[in-house]
Amino acid sequence: MEQKISEKFDELDFNIIQILQENSKLSYNKIAKRLNIAVGTVYNRVKSLEERGILKGYTVIVDPIKAGYNLTVIILIQAEGRKLVDAEKELAKNNNVIMLYDITGDFDIALVARFKNKEELNNFVKKVLSKPYIKKTVTNIALNVIKEDLRINEFNFKE
Repeated sequence: MEQKISEKFDELDFNIIQILQENSKLSYNKIAKRLNIAVGTVYNRVKSLEERGILKGYTVIVDPIKAGYNLTVIILIQAEGRKLVDAEKELAKNNNVIMLYDITGDFDIALVARFKNKEELNNFVKKVLSKPYIKKTVTNIALNVIKEDLRINEFNFKE
């Protein structure tokens, strides 16, 4: 029987996650003070969130432009059906690829990648197209990033 999301993930979990998303370096003590709960409760909740795979890791947010990655691209890819999973696994290994999706529609794969310059992008696209199981790609260059945020910012806890 499938559990309801609210049984696995409640408002306190969400509040802890929001604080960690703002600053993952905060101590359990500071989180507890902000939420007016016991430090042990924060510790136990965080450990539970980690064990259940809700918290997958901790990271920093880097400004890609300031780090020299001036091109953000969205590439749509048509792949040969029986090689789709192989194509996705191979694409996922590339460090420039930051998001990879198995999608519906005219294309099979959508990926988001960052490159330092057009030459890096060109080499990547040519390498992808050199694979015999890749039928077609469409590359879109992002002109401006309007929103880029992978945090969970809202959750409905009402039944």
